Amino acid sequence: MNNTTIYLAPRGFEKELEKELTNIVAHKGRLFIAKGGVQKTIWAQNIWLNPVEIPISSIGDGAKQLKAIQRNWWLHSVDNHRRAKLIQAKLPHVSAKRIEYGTPKPTAPLGSWTLWEPDTIIAASRCTSPYPDGELNFVEDKETSPTRAYLKLWEIFTLLERSPKKGELCLDLGSCPGGWTWVIANTGAHVFSVDKAEIHPRIGSMPNVNFCTGSAFGLDPRHAGKIDWLFSDVICYPERLYNLVQRWLEHGECRNFACTIKFQGETDYETLEKFKKIPNSKIIHLSCNKHEVTWVKLEEWSK
Repeated sequence: MNNTTIYLAPRGFEKELEKELTNIVAHKGRLFIAKGGVQKTIWAQNIWLNPVEIPISSIGDGAKQLKAIQRNWWLHSVDNHRRAKLIQAKLPHVSAKRIEYGTPKPTAPLGSWTLWEPDTIIAASRCTSPYPDGELNFVEDKETSPTRAYLKLWEIFTLLERSPKKGELCLDLGSCPGGWTWVIANTGAHVFSVDKAEIHPRIGSMPNVNFCTGSAFGLDPRHAGKIDWLFSDVICYPERLYNLVQRWLEHGECRNFACTIKFQGETDYETLEKFKKIPNSKIIHLSCNKHEVTWVKLEEWSK
Protein backbone atom coordinates (compact mmCIF):
# COMPACT_ATOMS: atom_id res chain seq x y z
CA MET A 1 0.00 0.00 0.00
CA ASN A 2 3.03 2.28 -0.09
CA ASN A 3 2.37 5.58 -1.86
CA THR A 4 -1.32 4.99 -2.53
CA THR A 5 -4.56 6.83 -1.73
CA ILE A 6 -8.09 5.44 -1.52
CA TYR A 7 -11.11 7.30 -2.86
CA LEU A 8 -14.75 6.61 -1.93
CA ALA A 9 -17.30 7.42 -4.62
CA PRO A 10 -20.72 8.85 -3.72
CA ARG A 11 -23.54 6.34 -4.04
CA GLY A 12 -24.29 5.80 -7.73
CA PHE A 13 -21.41 7.90 -9.06
CA GLU A 14 -18.64 5.33 -9.35
CA LYS A 15 -18.22 5.99 -13.09
CA GLU A 16 -17.75 9.71 -12.53
CA LEU A 17 -15.00 9.14 -9.96
CA GLU A 18 -13.34 6.47 -12.08
CA LYS A 19 -13.18 8.88 -15.04
CA GLU A 20 -11.70 11.60 -12.84
CA LEU A 21 -8.91 9.53 -11.26
CA THR A 22 -5.58 8.49 -12.74
CA ASN A 23 -3.29 5.57 -11.83
CA ILE A 24 -6.07 3.34 -10.45
CA VAL A 25 -4.58 0.02 -9.32
CA ALA A 26 -7.62 -1.65 -7.69
CA HIS A 27 -11.36 -1.15 -7.38
CA LYS A 28 -14.11 -2.77 -5.33
CA GLY A 29 -17.61 -1.33 -5.02
CA ARG A 30 -17.31 2.39 -4.32
CA LEU A 31 -13.63 2.19 -3.29
CA PHE A 32 -10.82 3.04 -5.73
CA ILE A 33 -7.13 2.62 -4.87
CA ALA A 34 -4.79 4.85 -6.87
CA LYS A 35 -1.03 5.30 -6.85
CA GLY A 36 0.45 8.52 -5.53
CA GLY A 37 -0.73 11.28 -3.23
CA VAL A 38 -4.11 12.94 -3.09
CA GLN A 39 -5.55 13.84 -6.47
CA LYS A 40 -7.86 16.82 -6.87
CA THR A 41 -11.29 15.27 -7.22
CA ILE A 42 -14.88 16.40 -7.25
CA TRP A 43 -16.51 12.99 -7.11
CA ALA A 44 -14.86 11.61 -3.96
CA GLN A 45 -17.17 11.45 -0.94
CA ASN A 46 -14.19 10.71 1.29
CA ILE A 47 -10.46 10.14 0.77
CA TRP A 48 -8.39 7.69 2.83
CA LEU A 49 -4.90 9.03 3.42
CA ASN A 50 -1.78 6.84 3.67
CA PRO A 51 -3.68 3.54 3.83
CA VAL A 52 -1.97 0.42 5.16
CA GLU A 53 -2.47 -3.27 4.46
CA ILE A 54 -2.86 -5.37 7.62
CA PRO A 55 -2.62 -9.17 7.42
CA ILE A 56 -4.82 -10.79 10.08
CA SER A 57 -5.01 -14.33 11.48
CA SER A 58 -8.49 -14.12 12.99
CA ILE A 59 -11.44 -11.85 13.72
CA GLY A 60 -10.01 -11.02 17.15
CA ASP A 61 -6.58 -10.32 15.67
CA GLY A 62 -8.11 -7.91 13.17
CA ALA A 63 -9.84 -5.92 15.89
CA LYS A 64 -6.72 -5.96 18.08
CA GLN A 65 -4.52 -4.57 15.31
CA LEU A 66 -6.96 -1.78 14.48
CA LYS A 67 -7.30 -0.80 18.15
CA ALA A 68 -3.51 -0.69 18.41
CA ILE A 69 -3.48 2.08 15.81
CA GLN A 70 -6.28 4.24 17.27
CA ARG A 71 -9.69 4.07 18.94
CA ASN A 72 -12.33 5.18 16.41
CA TRP A 73 -12.91 3.27 13.18
CA TRP A 74 -15.67 3.22 10.56
CA LEU A 75 -16.21 0.10 8.46
CA HIS A 76 -16.88 0.52 4.76
CA SER A 77 -17.68 -3.02 3.70
CA VAL A 78 -17.03 -4.04 0.08
CA ASP A 79 -16.51 -7.79 0.49
CA ASN A 80 -16.45 -10.50 3.17
CA HIS A 81 -19.30 -8.64 4.82
CA ARG A 82 -20.18 -10.99 7.70
CA ARG A 83 -16.56 -11.42 8.78
CA ALA A 84 -16.03 -7.66 8.57
CA LYS A 85 -19.06 -6.98 10.77
CA LEU A 86 -17.77 -9.43 13.38
CA ILE A 87 -14.48 -7.51 13.51
CA GLN A 88 -16.33 -4.19 13.76
CA ALA A 89 -18.39 -5.55 16.66
CA LYS A 90 -15.17 -5.94 18.68
CA LEU A 91 -14.17 -2.31 18.10
CA PRO A 92 -15.35 0.68 20.19
CA HIS A 93 -18.79 1.83 19.05
CA VAL A 94 -18.90 4.81 16.70
CA SER A 95 -22.27 6.54 16.57
CA ALA A 96 -23.99 6.91 13.22
CA LYS A 97 -26.91 8.89 14.59
CA ARG A 98 -28.20 11.85 12.62
CA ILE A 99 -26.57 15.24 13.12
CA GLU A 100 -28.38 18.20 14.65
CA TYR A 101 -27.78 21.16 12.33
CA GLY A 102 -25.42 23.62 13.99
CA THR A 103 -23.39 20.92 15.73
CA PRO A 104 -19.65 21.64 15.25
CA LYS A 105 -17.62 19.29 13.06
CA PRO A 106 -16.17 16.31 14.97
CA THR A 107 -12.59 16.74 16.16
CA ALA A 108 -11.79 13.15 17.19
CA PRO A 109 -9.91 11.23 14.47
CA LEU A 110 -12.13 8.75 12.61
CA GLY A 111 -10.32 6.09 10.61
CA SER A 112 -11.83 4.05 7.79
CA TRP A 113 -11.23 0.39 7.07
CA THR A 114 -12.43 -2.49 4.93
CA LEU A 115 -11.87 -6.24 4.83
CA TRP A 116 -10.39 -6.42 1.33
CA GLU A 117 -9.73 -10.17 1.56
CA PRO A 118 -10.73 -12.62 4.33
CA ASP A 119 -7.25 -12.30 5.85
CA THR A 120 -6.40 -8.72 4.82
CA ILE A 121 -7.61 -5.41 6.23
CA ILE A 122 -6.97 -2.15 4.40
CA ALA A 123 -7.19 0.82 6.76
CA ALA A 124 -6.43 4.54 6.96
CA SER A 125 -6.25 6.27 10.32
CA ARG A 126 -6.77 9.67 8.66
CA CYS A 127 -9.39 10.69 6.11
CA THR A 128 -10.35 13.99 4.54
CA SER A 129 -13.79 13.90 6.20
CA PRO A 130 -14.48 13.52 9.94
CA TYR A 131 -17.89 11.98 9.14
CA PRO A 132 -18.59 8.27 8.53
CA ASP A 133 -18.01 7.64 4.79
CA GLY A 134 -17.93 11.42 4.37
CA GLU A 135 -21.72 11.62 4.57
CA LEU A 136 -23.64 14.20 6.62
CA ASN A 137 -27.04 12.87 7.64
CA PHE A 138 -29.00 15.56 9.43
CA VAL A 139 -31.99 15.40 11.72
CA GLU A 140 -34.44 16.78 9.19
CA ASP A 141 -37.03 19.52 9.61
CA LYS A 142 -40.01 17.93 7.88
CA GLU A 143 -42.48 20.66 8.75
CA THR A 144 -41.01 24.09 8.07
CA SER A 145 -39.20 23.88 4.73
CA PRO A 146 -41.36 23.13 1.65
CA THR A 147 -38.66 20.89 0.07
CA ARG A 148 -35.57 18.92 1.14
CA ALA A 149 -33.28 21.26 -0.84
CA TYR A 150 -32.48 23.08 2.42
CA LEU A 151 -30.23 20.13 3.36
CA LYS A 152 -27.69 21.25 0.75
CA LEU A 153 -27.19 24.59 2.46
CA TRP A 154 -27.03 22.96 5.88
CA GLU A 155 -24.25 20.76 4.56
CA ILE A 156 -22.40 23.62 2.82
CA PHE A 157 -22.44 25.79 5.95
CA THR A 158 -21.36 22.86 8.14
CA LEU A 159 -18.45 21.88 5.89
CA LEU A 160 -17.26 25.45 5.35
CA GLU A 161 -17.84 26.39 8.98
CA ARG A 162 -19.12 29.61 7.46
CA SER A 163 -22.56 31.05 6.80
CA PRO A 164 -24.03 34.51 6.25
CA LYS A 165 -23.88 36.79 9.25
CA LYS A 166 -26.65 38.80 10.81
CA GLY A 167 -27.30 41.90 8.74
CA GLU A 168 -25.51 40.68 5.60
CA LEU A 169 -27.33 40.96 2.27
CA CYS A 170 -27.94 37.73 0.38
CA LEU A 171 -29.44 37.09 -3.03
CA ASP A 172 -31.24 33.76 -3.60
CA LEU A 173 -31.81 33.24 -7.33
CA GLY A 174 -34.44 30.78 -8.52
CA SER A 175 -35.45 30.46 -4.90
CA CYS A 176 -38.95 28.98 -4.89
CA PRO A 177 -40.60 27.40 -3.11
CA GLY A 178 -38.08 28.82 -0.65
CA GLY A 179 -36.01 26.15 1.15
CA TRP A 180 -32.70 27.96 0.67
CA THR A 181 -34.26 31.35 1.50
CA TRP A 182 -35.52 29.84 4.78
CA VAL A 183 -32.05 28.58 5.76
CA ILE A 184 -30.37 31.88 4.86
CA ALA A 185 -32.97 33.97 6.69
CA ASN A 186 -32.46 31.88 9.82
CA THR A 187 -28.83 33.04 9.95
CA GLY A 188 -30.11 36.57 10.59
CA ALA A 189 -29.06 37.80 7.16
CA HIS A 190 -31.41 39.76 4.91
CA VAL A 191 -32.54 37.74 1.87
CA PHE A 192 -33.64 39.14 -1.47
CA SER A 193 -35.39 36.13 -3.01
CA VAL A 194 -36.10 35.96 -6.76
CA ASP A 195 -38.13 33.48 -8.81
CA LYS A 196 -40.83 33.36 -11.49
CA ALA A 197 -42.85 31.01 -9.27
CA GLU A 198 -44.42 32.01 -5.97
CA ILE A 199 -42.56 31.58 -2.71
CA HIS A 200 -44.18 29.59 0.10
CA PRO A 201 -46.24 32.10 2.16
CA ARG A 202 -44.67 30.99 5.45
CA ILE A 203 -41.19 31.80 4.13
CA GLY A 204 -42.13 34.92 2.18
CA SER A 205 -43.60 36.41 5.37
CA MET A 206 -40.35 36.09 7.35
CA PRO A 207 -39.33 39.61 8.47
CA ASN A 208 -35.89 39.55 6.82
CA VAL A 209 -37.10 38.18 3.46
CA ASN A 210 -38.04 40.27 0.44
CA PHE A 211 -39.48 38.31 -2.45
CA CYS A 212 -39.50 39.54 -6.05
CA THR A 213 -41.25 37.79 -8.94
CA GLY A 214 -38.79 37.59 -11.81
CA SER A 215 -36.15 35.59 -13.65
CA ALA A 216 -32.91 34.59 -11.96
CA PHE A 217 -31.19 35.40 -15.24
CA GLY A 218 -32.94 38.72 -15.82
CA LEU A 219 -31.56 40.52 -12.78
CA ASP A 220 -28.82 42.96 -13.77
CA PRO A 221 -25.87 42.92 -11.32
CA ARG A 222 -25.37 46.63 -11.95
CA HIS A 223 -28.77 47.33 -10.36
CA ALA A 224 -28.24 45.11 -7.33
CA GLY A 225 -25.46 47.00 -5.59
CA LYS A 226 -23.13 45.27 -3.14
CA ILE A 227 -24.09 41.71 -2.22
CA ASP A 228 -22.47 39.64 0.55
CA TRP A 229 -23.66 36.26 -0.78
CA LEU A 230 -25.17 35.01 -4.02
CA PHE A 231 -27.00 31.68 -3.86
CA SER A 232 -28.49 29.65 -6.70
CA ASP A 233 -30.16 26.25 -6.73
CA VAL A 234 -31.90 27.01 -10.02
CA ILE A 235 -32.50 24.26 -12.57
CA CYS A 236 -30.59 25.17 -15.73
CA TYR A 237 -27.82 23.92 -18.00
CA PRO A 238 -24.35 24.31 -16.43
CA GLU A 239 -23.19 26.62 -19.23
CA ARG A 240 -26.06 29.01 -18.52
CA LEU A 241 -25.21 29.07 -14.82
CA TYR A 242 -21.56 29.71 -15.66
CA ASN A 243 -22.53 32.71 -17.82
CA LEU A 244 -24.69 34.06 -15.00
CA VAL A 245 -21.84 33.70 -12.49
CA GLN A 246 -19.44 35.43 -14.87
CA ARG A 247 -21.75 38.44 -15.10
CA TRP A 248 -21.70 38.80 -11.32
CA LEU A 249 -17.94 38.24 -11.13
CA GLU A 250 -17.31 40.90 -13.77
CA HIS A 251 -19.48 43.34 -11.83
CA GLY A 252 -17.29 42.67 -8.79
CA GLU A 253 -19.82 43.59 -6.11
CA CYS A 254 -20.52 40.13 -4.70
CA ARG A 255 -18.21 38.69 -2.02
CA ASN A 256 -19.30 35.04 -1.75
CA PHE A 257 -21.09 32.49 -3.96
CA ALA A 258 -22.74 29.09 -3.45
CA CYS A 259 -24.39 27.60 -6.53
CA THR A 260 -25.63 24.15 -7.54
CA ILE A 261 -24.37 22.98 -10.94
CA LYS A 262 -27.10 20.64 -12.18
CA PHE A 263 -26.42 18.25 -15.04
CA GLN A 264 -29.09 17.68 -17.63
CA GLY A 265 -28.29 14.14 -18.78
CA GLU A 266 -24.54 13.51 -19.09
CA THR A 267 -22.01 15.22 -16.82
CA ASP A 268 -20.85 18.45 -18.46
CA TYR A 269 -17.10 18.13 -17.87
CA GLU A 270 -16.28 21.03 -20.19
CA THR A 271 -18.24 23.52 -18.10
CA LEU A 272 -16.92 21.99 -14.88
CA GLU A 273 -13.41 22.82 -16.07
CA LYS A 274 -14.46 26.44 -16.53
CA PHE A 275 -15.80 26.61 -12.97
CA LYS A 276 -12.58 25.00 -11.67
CA LYS A 277 -10.54 27.86 -13.13
CA ILE A 278 -12.40 30.56 -11.20
CA PRO A 279 -9.97 31.80 -8.49
CA ASN A 280 -10.70 31.20 -4.78
CA SER A 281 -13.37 28.63 -5.53
CA LYS A 282 -13.93 24.89 -5.20
CA ILE A 283 -16.43 22.31 -6.39
CA ILE A 284 -17.89 19.81 -3.93
CA HIS A 285 -20.19 16.83 -4.32
CA LEU A 286 -22.38 17.05 -1.23
CA SER A 287 -24.02 14.08 0.46
CA CYS A 288 -27.31 15.77 -0.44
CA ASN A 289 -26.38 16.27 -4.12
CA LYS A 290 -27.75 13.94 -6.75
CA HIS A 291 -26.43 14.28 -10.34
CA GLU A 292 -25.17 17.73 -9.47
CA VAL A 293 -22.31 19.41 -7.64
CA THR A 294 -21.94 22.58 -5.62
CA TRP A 295 -19.60 25.41 -6.60
CA VAL A 296 -18.47 27.72 -3.79
CA LYS A 297 -16.40 30.88 -3.96
CA LEU A 298 -15.46 32.72 -0.79
CA GLU A 299 -13.79 36.08 -0.40
CA GLU A 300 -11.76 34.58 2.46
CA TRP A 301 -11.36 30.86 3.13
CA SER A 302 -10.88 29.56 6.67
CA LYS A 303 -7.34 28.36 7.34
